[in-house]
Order: sequence, then structure tokens, then C-alpha cells
Amino acid sequence: MHIDLPEKRYYGIGEVAKAFNVNTSLIRFWEKEFDVLKPKKNAKGNRKFTPEDIKNLKLIFHLVKERGFTLEGAKIHLKEGKKETLNNFEIVSKLEDVKSQLIKIKEHLK
Repeated sequence: MHIDLPEKRYYGIGEVAKAFNVNTSLIRFWEKEFDVLKPKKNAKGNRKFTPEDIKNLKLIFHLVKERGFTLEGAKIHLKEGKKETLNNFEIVSKLEDVKSQLIKIKEHLK
């Protein structure tokens, strides 16, 4: 899955939810369920997600939504094989980004 977010230090929960095409409530739920998600909160209590949080959200989304893991299964998978899973996921993500860019170039050439 290709997430289209501009490069910034922090992202609001609304723009994160929109990028993943999910409700903000799901993002808040995953924050409670997965220890790797630690968004910062400002004085008002608004969540601010870092690029590292976005990377972890992509991995959680991939495991739960794309590969069909249960939440418990995803938690175990993250704890036991996080490095291997993350490496494989990063490779797939980079290939998807390249594919997306190539498609844009192809459309531009038409």
C-alpha cells in the first residue's frame, strides 16, 4: 500500500486516517493495542504522529488489513520477528513506490 503523505515532522490524526483510508477511531484503537505506536500529544491532547509512527502504522496496516492477521497475531509477529518483518516490508514498500512513480511517468508520456 502506498501512503501519500508530505514529508513533515508531525502528522495530525485526521491526515493519517485519511492517508490510510480508515477512521480516526481505528488509529486511536491501534495506538492502545500496539506498544510501538507512541504519538506525541500537545497541550490540548491532540495526537501528533512522527514519521517513525507512520512507518509502524504502515506495518500494522499491512499485517492486519492486507495479510489478515488477528491483532494478537500481529502483536506476536511484531515482537518475535520485527526486524525481519520490517526489512521485508520496507523492501516491498520501496518497490511499490518505484512502481507508483513509473506509472506516473508512463501516464505523463501519453
